Formats: sequence, C-alpha cells, structure tokens
Amino acid sequence: MIQKEWMTVTNQRNIANRIYELTVRGGMVASMEPGQFVHIRTGDSFEPLLRRPISIAAINPEKSEFTMLYRVEGRGTEVLAAKRAGDKIDVLGPLGNGFPIGEAKQKAVLIGGGIGVPPLYELACQLNARGVETVHVLGFETAEAVFYEKEFSVLGETHITTVDGTHGIKGFVTHVMNELPTDFDVYYSCGPSPMLKAVEELYVDKKGFLSYEQRMGCGIGACFACVCKTNDERDYVKVCSDGPVFPAKVVVAG
Repeated sequence: MIQKEWMTVTNQRNIANRIYELTVRGGMVASMEPGQFVHIRTGDSFEPLLRRPISIAAINPEKSEFTMLYRVEGRGTEVLAAKRAGDKIDVLGPLGNGFPIGEAKQKAVLIGGGIGVPPLYELACQLNARGVETVHVLGFETAEAVFYEKEFSVLGETHITTVDGTHGIKGFVTHVMNELPTDFDVYYSCGPSPMLKAVEELYVDKKGFLSYEQRMGCGIGACFACVCKTNDERDYVKVCSDGPVFPAKVVVAG
C-alpha cells in the first residue's frame, strides 16, 4: 500500500564522488521490498516542485529504517544532500514492483551500472538469507565513483569494472559477463538502458529481470512521463507503476 509519511533522517554521509548514503526511519519500512523505490520531496516548500524518485538500497525492519544511495545532480538532490540527522523528509512510497526473489533457487547473477547498483544490494542481502549464492558485476565510470564494493563482497563474488580502468577491470560489465560461468538460475540487472540492452542480448537464453531508470513526474502512474514501449500486447508500460522491474525481453531498451 502506498503511504505518505514524514520520515526522520538518522544518518547521511558522502560515500563516493557525488554519491550520498541516506538512512531514514518510519513506519513505511515494514512494507518495502527490494527493487521498489520512493518519491521524495527534497525541500520544505514548493521549491523544488517535483519529487525525486530514489531506489531503496537497504531495509532494516528491526530498526524501522531504510537506506537510499543517490547521486547529486541538480537542485533537488543538492537540497537533499544538506539534510542531517533529526531532519524530516516527506516520503511517498513504497512504489512500483520489485525484484521477484523467488525466481532464484541456487545461484543468481546481479549486474548493476552506476546509480543502478543500489537496489541490487538489498536484493543480494535477501537472496543470501534464502541460501542463494550471488555473483555481483558492478560497473562505474571511474574509481572515484565506486561505492559499496566491500558491502557486496561480503555477500558473494564481486567484480568491479570502470570505463577508464582506474579501478577493477577496465571496460564495461559485459566484459566480465563474457567470462562468467552460466550455471545460474536467473540474473537481475539495474542501470542505464544501453547497459540493460547489452545485458539482455548477452544473456538471451537465460531468465532475467531488469529494473529500468526513467525520468518520472508523479511516480504513481498518473502523468505518463515514464512510458516505455514493449514487445508484448500492452504496447506501452509505465515504469513507475508497471515496473520498474520487468522480465527480460518485455521492454524495448534504448
């Protein structure tokens, strides 16, 4: 059920170049699933006007807390980055459909690119808790942009790629994927559309689920700002309400 709640900031820190880790507390946490997102009003007034969609990176039901990782890119996220412990933020969520964790039985490959990495962390945590082995392939632009490498490494085999080769393997996530064994049940991926298209094409014979990044207005399916074309009978879907997670080969990735 979608809720609107003023949640309390418990911690915020800068963890990489323009990447912030924000943890908040509130009752909404009890109904969250990996792969869902929240829509945040970053300011205390009508400026900035639109909410910002941010994925859920970690869920802690015992503390009624959840964590978000986001990149500071404009006015809205600049305002959000100034929040400190004790501040309140207006949160709408949890939104969208998350990852189907039940599809993984023994082994899963998780592929993330840039700010598409965060939602895969809670997914990896929950898969590990179910006894599923996880392999992580995480791509970034450069060493300064890398985050959560240690956190993922605790959960399973982790490969880091950077476009400029300043950390890990030089190149893209597909360079690692080409070398991985294919003895896994399912793959999950989140990142920019070109990366998702490449992942989908490389793992064409494997079951997969992709989480799409798309600009949004309302976050609840009313404004049609996040519409994408599909390969099935629906013709078009709304990423915010029909997704953001879809089975592979459904959405026409750019």
